[in-house]
Amino acid sequence: MGGAAAQRRPGPHPQRAGAAVGDRVVASWRRSSEYGVPTEAVEPVFSGTWEQESLFFECGREVLTDLHRTLADEPLSLMLTDAAGLVLNRLSGDTSLLRSLDAVHLAPGFAFSEREAGTSGLGLALADRLPAVVRAREHYATSLAGYTCAAVPVLDPVTGRLEGSVNITTWAEQPGRLLLALAQSAAGATSALMLARSRGRSPRPAPRGEVFHVQAGTLEPGSGTVHTLSTGWREALQRAETAVRAGRVVIAVGERGTGRSTLLAQAVRAVRPRDRILAASPPAPQDLDAWLALWAPELGKADTSVVVGEVDALPARAAAELHALVVAARTARPGFPVVLTAEDLAEVPAPLAGLVDAVVPVPPLRERPGDVLPLAHHVVRRTRGRDLDITPAAARALETYPWPGNVDQLHRVVRRAALQADTIDTRHLPPELFSRSGHRLSRIEAVERDEIVRVLTTPGMTVKQAATELGMSRATVYRKVAQYDLRIPR
Repeated sequence: MGGAAAQRRPGPHPQRAGAAVGDRVVASWRRSSEYGVPTEAVEPVFSGTWEQESLFFECGREVLTDLHRTLADEPLSLMLTDAAGLVLNRLSGDTSLLRSLDAVHLAPGFAFSEREAGTSGLGLALADRLPAVVRAREHYATSLAGYTCAAVPVLDPVTGRLEGSVNITTWAEQPGRLLLALAQSAAGATSALMLARSRGRSPRPAPRGEVFHVQAGTLEPGSGTVHTLSTGWREALQRAETAVRAGRVVIAVGERGTGRSTLLAQAVRAVRPRDRILAASPPAPQDLDAWLALWAPELGKADTSVVVGEVDALPARAAAELHALVVAARTARPGFPVVLTAEDLAEVPAPLAGLVDAVVPVPPLRERPGDVLPLAHHVVRRTRGRDLDITPAAARALETYPWPGNVDQLHRVVRRAALQADTIDTRHLPPELFSRSGHRLSRIEAVERDEIVRVLTTPGMTVKQAATELGMSRATVYRKVAQYDLRIPR
């Protein structure tokens, strides 16, 4: 789209240069210019299809439908977008507003991220991961100047992953003071409904931008980790060591919980054993300024290496400022070790992605089944200070489970089991380890499955005895075992 020099704006819009505009909007204009977004009529990408089976879409659509019933006579358009800015649905009782939005392609199936459409309410909210209001001519493209948009990002309450946004758009001349409050209410209701339907899992604590200093050779991330692991792990570690030794900026990519930060910290420690490691995770949006302020004095210190986790979750402004700090540090100290982690390299903000010159894929735990028991015994030793027995049945359950949460999930499961008994058996493991059911269970189904697993993992329990305790016939027990695809080692 666009990109010609005449269509690109190197700085703030000339018609608005003297207006009082917030720093976030100005930064968004600058990014929009760098993306080559036209300043006139934008032509966002049309996808045509989108995910309609996700928990986020299901809950968000329900919340917006209820809100629309209350606001049907108001000149508002309620929208749900995914994390990439793709408009998933749109509700409005104002036909003239809908026709106008169709003319600028702000409709289901079109992507309206900053990269596609420049500064807008939803694009800014997704880029900064903060609520945003963009009014009239604050939009980067003049074709959007007739609207005021408020958007609020929605995070998965369990994983913390950015799922998308709630966006409310109205005419530019409308007051719009309540738009943000409405959007925040709808986003909060969506998140709460997602949690209620996520099988009772605990919400993930909000990130606090933890930055911690590490003593040389003792407390690096993954300190004490087993080193005699699978070939896949050892090969990834060797690639990381080679890249660090060559002074490259390295990124470890893979699913969350696979041990990416651990692998990188071990690589840095192997190459630079005397360095202190500064490790950081993405900050909560409200902590961004404080988080950034911690970096400048630290990056200038000698014998320091840096591990920055989940950089694909960094807000755009954080990525841009961190890029500048890292470039300055590496200019002053050529070869200064900087290692990053991300789930998907394609999602890393452009400023940081441009620094990367070595990529190390880290395989998920399900592709490294031989690592499960060594890691489990390691967790036991760290939890109890000594070795504990793991029964053959429990070991088979651990080894055959696909571990969607990877090593982090294994750590939680084994630690909890180690605190319950001196010999870990199947009854000390959570019910989901024995179920391969692919569909999301309702709360009632999850309770039923858990009770069946609890009874069947009782030592010495037969199916006949289990049926009696559960108040079912043996045929029903077998049917339920098949329904939930239960696999309980004996």
